[in-house]
Amino acid sequence: MRMAALFSQRRQAQMLRVGIILSVVVLQACAVIERRSVPEVQYFGAADQVLLQPISDAGPGLKVMTFNMAHGRGDSFHQLLQSTDETQGNLDAIALMLAREQPDVVALQEADGPSFWSGNFNHLAYLAERSPYSWAVNGRQVQGVGLAYGVALLSSVELQQPQSVTFDPSLSMIRKGFVVSTIDWPGQPGVQVDVVSVHLDFSSEITRRQQARELIAEMQGRARPMIVMGDLNTDWHHEDSTVRLITGELGLSAYSPASQGLETFPWSGKRLDWILLSGELGFSSYRVMTDVLSDHRGVIAEIILNTQRVTLLAHPEPGQVQH
Repeated sequence: MRMAALFSQRRQAQMLRVGIILSVVVLQACAVIERRSVPEVQYFGAADQVLLQPISDAGPGLKVMTFNMAHGRGDSFHQLLQSTDETQGNLDAIALMLAREQPDVVALQEADGPSFWSGNFNHLAYLAERSPYSWAVNGRQVQGVGLAYGVALLSSVELQQPQSVTFDPSLSMIRKGFVVSTIDWPGQPGVQVDVVSVHLDFSSEITRRQQARELIAEMQGRARPMIVMGDLNTDWHHEDSTVRLITGELGLSAYSPASQGLETFPWSGKRLDWILLSGELGFSSYRVMTDVLSDHRGVIAEIILNTQRVTLLAHPEPGQVQH
């Protein structure tokens, strides 16, 4: 009898969780948002107690990171099933990790604004105020019916000319998209680089490829060197891989794309989170982090300029226009 009662309780809990998720999916579909927008560049000022090393003293490269922060739920089942204090505790742990690693630019996915399911406060602002970052851009793919979330950028380098794009909502009920902003490369006057945080659909490779083509069309038009980071929800190991499509169409490179040991989603053992670079840039280091702060693992890389191309970028030949 006790076993039967325990089984019944577990089944009821599972059904409750499924009901919660289905309800939230329907709510997301009801939210209305512009597919293209120019988000505000928020300025916070670096926290006094955890200042970043001055970038001019830190070497010639740029340290970047991508991380799916899972709406602040840590590695628990769903953010709606935890308290605000627990959510803030999870974000405090992320802030400590950022202060320890000190990436210059961070691409975030599943970054919440005030949402009923995750404490009703702005997670990006909460992180910025507790981490060594001055600038933030939040590209929200869901805004309304008590929800606000999407992709974001946190940076110690000024973010400029932001653009937020929500992918065609007819492709999936769970809305995804990307945000892009421009930075001046440290120590190289005149060299500008676009930085992207992107999140693709989790359920369908066909949908991911359609979303990727929207990303490709936007980024080809900006005509700058680029760093594309995010949760692409796909690995490298099949011909129709969306990450292969993105790298091929935009002329990007991935770090050891077919290597083992760089998996970022322990539940499936797959590499779903990527940092991709255009030809003007190169990797000097790359690693998957071990911190258990989400169902995904963060990826961090140090990036350098290709010195053979940097002079042309900073000082175009007469007749060449740098957009």
